[in-house]
Amino acid sequence: MQRTTITLDDDLMNRLDEFMADRRYANRSEAIRDLVRAGLEQSTLDGSADAQCLGAAIYVYDHNARELASRLTNAAHDHHDLSIATLHVHLDHDSCMEVTVLRGQVGDVRHYADHVIAERGVRHGHLLLVPAEVSTETHSHGGAKLSRHSHLHVKRS
Repeated sequence: MQRTTITLDDDLMNRLDEFMADRRYANRSEAIRDLVRAGLEQSTLDGSADAQCLGAAIYVYDHNARELASRLTNAAHDHHDLSIATLHVHLDHDSCMEVTVLRGQVGDVRHYADHVIAERGVRHGHLLLVPAEVSTETHSHGGAKLSRHSHLHVKRS
């Protein structure tokens, strides 16, 4: 690890201390490392629509909205290459929340999430992106030759 010194004005230092207290950081170094890491991840996602990512599209919608559930299902089918899974939760008599896990290029994932969130009847929506490196490897588990197989490995940047 390398040591560095930074200078922060009083207002920014107070905000950092509040951030640390809210999230129960043990020291400033840990808090600053996490903030720098998050900033660098966001920079990667903002810099290239072709970068690989994982995403979670989270949205709340009126399940009584005309054909909305059908439109959302069709959108997922139309983007089956991006959509890994969807969790559906009944919030009350009128509202449902879905969390759709996505994997693909940043531009494609954003486009799909924006389309879903913009649907008439969707009340709230947010997309969380995490940069990822997706690769395919062939290997075996436990040394057994019969269990050799290929699958995706997702590594956080």
